[in-house]
Amino acid sequence: MKIEVLFFGITADLIGEKAISFDVSEEMTIKDIKEKLLKTYPKLVPHQSFTMALNMEYAEGNNLVKNGDAIALIPPVSGG
Repeated sequence: MKIEVLFFGITADLIGEKAISFDVSEEMTIKDIKEKLLKTYPKLVPHQSFTMALNMEYAEGNNLVKNGDAIALIPPVSGG
């Protein structure tokens, strides 16, 4: 099954892409996807406090991912 992963901020800089097509198994959750991304892209590990969105809505770790879904990695934002 394929999903699209969108990277923003530092995550895009670390990966060198703004979006990728990512192969995943069926019955994977957001938590599973995060673990797979961290394993596939170890540069993300120090920045793993990012939030994830599923189809443009913030997602919890137990949300199931379906074929064709879009997952966004949203790094923490600070301002002044």
